[in-house]
Amino acid sequence: MIEAAARDFVLTEAGFAQVTTIDRRGFPVARTMTAFLADGWAVDLVQRREHTRIAQWRRDPHTTVTWVGSPAPGATNERPHVFDLSLLPPRVVSIRGTAEEMPAEWTVRRYLEELVRLRARGGTRAPVRGPEQVEDELVGIRIHPVRVRLEGFGTGAESFTFDC
Repeated sequence: MIEAAARDFVLTEAGFAQVTTIDRRGFPVARTMTAFLADGWAVDLVQRREHTRIAQWRRDPHTTVTWVGSPAPGATNERPHVFDLSLLPPRVVSIRGTAEEMPAEWTVRRYLEELVRLRARGGTRAPVRGPEQVEDELVGIRIHPVRVRLEGFGTGAESFTFDC
């Protein structure tokens, strides 16, 4: 039930994700971008080829993808653990894993799947690329999950963490 609510939140409500990679000096670098939740808590990304994060994943595939959003309907925060911010805890889905660069055929297929889905929902401002353009301009990345953390889907400040 909790996992289903978290998946539904990511797929229908959360929108952008914060994706953290490791730079060449070993520091985490976070960026906001589109990321698509797949089966088994895997995360799929289709990125422009020139982005620095592609080289970062090639050097060090460890990464985290996080979606954060408004508190769940009916959320409470009756017993803050240390400080009372007078706020409800947000919903958070955070997936830690390793990045794998995917083949061109996978990238084209994943791009077209998401393009069709997002255009059907009214997302028509991004350029439409044909398969050859996708192969030339974009890179597909799959984040293989190692650990998932869910916050804001249980009672109060309850959280859930599990290995994949």
